[in-house]
Amino acid sequence: MEITVKHKTFFLTIILFFLFFGKENSTAQQQKIGYVNSSKILDDFPEALEAQKKLESLGKQWQDEMDKISKQYQDKGQEYQKKAALLTDDAKKQMQQELLELEQRAYEFRQQKLGPEGELEKERDKLLKPIKDKILKTIEQIAKEQKFQFVFDKNETVQFLLFAEGAYDLTFDVLSKLKRGK
Repeated sequence: MEITVKHKTFFLTIILFFLFFGKENSTAQQQKIGYVNSSKILDDFPEALEAQKKLESLGKQWQDEMDKISKQYQDKGQEYQKKAALLTDDAKKQMQQELLELEQRAYEFRQQKLGPEGELEKERDKLLKPIKDKILKTIEQIAKEQKFQFVFDKNETVQFLLFAEGAYDLTFDVLSKLKRGK
């Protein structure tokens, strides 16, 4: 599942916030630290997989439309090149203007639908926020139940935790609880 660095950073920030400020810790206590692999959770959690399928479908739809616009632009460019020698100056300007308009339309469509602030990114945030909130709540519940003071994220993209014993990996506890719906 493709999750952007922005999402991973958000995920990590929320985890750290809850764990550092969510519970007062005594310095005399033994600190218990665990970790999860957020990528694994998102890759195996059915709700996240369903959201990703919706996003892929929407992205493909818009990419197909973008491809159509690009094809129109290429066809118009080839037509212009073939006819340029035979066209009057006014006809050339007209075709050049049409090419510019197609290019502008393609750029605007790409930005509006597929750009970093585009509709696909907004839909991604809309679909994934409740899932992330659910995952974070589950991590917090497991951390409290198992008396962990800190839970870090260790995944393939963001190596915030450089080493961890497998015994402290809560990833599968989180997945199990999420899948049971409790």
